Amino acid sequence: MALRDVKPTRSELINLKRKIKLSERGYNILKMKRDGLILEFFKVLGEAKNSRGDLMEKYEHASEMIALLNTLEGTINIKAAAFSVKATPTIDLKSKNIMGVVVPEIEAASVRKGITDRGYGLIGTSPALDETATAYEELVESVIRSAEIETTMKKLLDEIESTKRRVNALEFKVIPELSEARDFIKMRLDEMEREELFRLKKIKARTSV
Repeated sequence: MALRDVKPTRSELINLKRKIKLSERGYNILKMKRDGLILEFFKVLGEAKNSRGDLMEKYEHASEMIALLNTLEGTINIKAAAFSVKATPTIDLKSKNIMGVVVPEIEAASVRKGITDRGYGLIGTSPALDETATAYEELVESVIRSAEIETTMKKLLDEIESTKRRVNALEFKVIPELSEARDFIKMRLDEMEREELFRLKKIKARTSV
């Protein structure tokens, strides 16, 4: 189709300008959201590093304690003590909102127990059993905390990537294409006005002869 065959209207130009404004507004909002999410991600990343270090420390300590206890008490006594525990930990999974991203909030109950709440008798067992039980309770708490932080970090990262793609689409595709269409329509309308003006001048010149 030739350029002069395209006959846009003023309303099309107005609609395009409106779309460009909306796209630019959406671009700025998404860009602020992306930057905010990145800041939140780095905060959680710092927590994740600390959490991983704490988890490894708790794991190594629990492993050392169970090895020592196995030497002192033997496998059968350890299993008997473990089976005597009646109150098992319960997990309550909730959620919280970070800049529009729903992330988990894990609450655990009955993880840390008192010596008298563990079920096994205090007489006939070594203090190492209590220390080992405490070490594993602390390990479970650390695992739960790490799971919450790691999941939050992954969800934030996924949202950052999604928002980044939308920002790039607006910046490098949608807005440039709309702006190009706006400029073309404006140029064609100006050209049509000049053509109409030239036509009217010719008609006027004929009628004045």
